[in-house]
Amino acid sequence: MSSFKIPKTPSTTNKTIRFPNDLIEAVEKSIRGKESTFSAFVIAAVRAALEDLEHNK
Repeated sequence: MSSFKIPKTPSTTNKTIRFPNDLIEAVEKSIRGKESTFSAFVIAAVRAALEDLEHNK
């Protein structure tokens, strides 16, 4: 049995970026009623895109 380890919160940097209004609305609609935030959604999407780019090199 593996031992429980308290996860570390990664350090973050605040970045201001602009999104088209329709994209904001689509993300907010996708996360409505779920335990997520706009930032969490965007971070997951960027990670998935980076993994896809790395996979397709």
